[in-house]
Amino acid sequence: MQFIDQADVQVQAGNGGDGLVAFRREKYVPAGGPSGGNGGRGGSVILRAVENLQTLLDFRYNHLFKAEDGQRGGPNNRTGASGRDRIIDVPCGTVVYDAETDELLFDLLTPNQTVCVAAGGKGGLGNQHFLSNRNRAPERALPGLPGEGRFLRLELKLLAEVGIIGLPNAGKSTLIAALSSARPKIADYPFTTLVPNLGVVRKPTGDGTVFADIPGLIEGAHMGTGLGHDFLRHVERTRLLLHLVDVTSPDPIADYHTIQQELEAYGRGLPERPQILALSKLDAVSQDTTAVNQLAAQLHELSHAPVFQISAVAQIGLEPLLNEVWQSLETMQAEAALAASAIESISLPIG
Repeated sequence: MQFIDQADVQVQAGNGGDGLVAFRREKYVPAGGPSGGNGGRGGSVILRAVENLQTLLDFRYNHLFKAEDGQRGGPNNRTGASGRDRIIDVPCGTVVYDAETDELLFDLLTPNQTVCVAAGGKGGLGNQHFLSNRNRAPERALPGLPGEGRFLRLELKLLAEVGIIGLPNAGKSTLIAALSSARPKIADYPFTTLVPNLGVVRKPTGDGTVFADIPGLIEGAHMGTGLGHDFLRHVERTRLLLHLVDVTSPDPIADYHTIQQELEAYGRGLPERPQILALSKLDAVSQDTTAVNQLAAQLHELSHAPVFQISAVAQIGLEPLLNEVWQSLETMQAEAALAASAIESISLPIG
């Protein structure tokens, strides 16, 4: 399945139905009054977040979404039928912008969350609405109002608790394949991974945690160089960053600084995001443990973050790494719950 995380669409709600001018024509009722009904309301365009979608591929070739128009009012004071709403399913994590003003409109995070992006037009009034003592036979009715129309930009930001970052060929895809059932394409050249890969990693308790392999981070990624500009947005949703540094690189310290500088330049809270560092591909330098230990110490001194030595291929060091991930997530969850409790207690009225 092709991964598409941006799409431009046009949405058009249905127009309201026109009101009707009509009069009663019944036997034994010689002076029947006005009986024109109101028009029906136009259908609205609604976005709905669903769990079974992981991409915006459905919007690549279909850019116009229109709801039904309301029906005209009927005789005998019958209101016209309302137009059916157009419900559009999008993946959880979809952000909706106004394409013309770049205004953030909605952020769809939870399953079955719905938002109305274009409201249907109100139906026009029939002539029975204008009956009065001064006008016993009104011949006036109102047309239905037009439905809203707008151009939208949809952006998908993956929902994952842990984001795996690092330079190309740092071993991110190999790690997510070793930890989960995800099977990304893996090779020994840069930019094998062209799209983010999601994998569910099971905790000892049996619960699943979503890991995301974020591809394409190189120097200048925040400005659009390489693939990083397209995929840095997916790191925004993560609670924890797992930074892989290739131990076989000519200069691992420079590699570390490159990624940190890109996070800093991109901003949006990423520099402050908690990180765990891992020296990857340990199996390739198994004979030179002293140099690896020295490198780990240097990285710890630079980052003040936990540094692990792992090999996804040889299954070395993965369990301690995951234990640190679970502990960090639990700590963050406890801190968030404590902060929410404190805010709630402050907002409660005294007495």
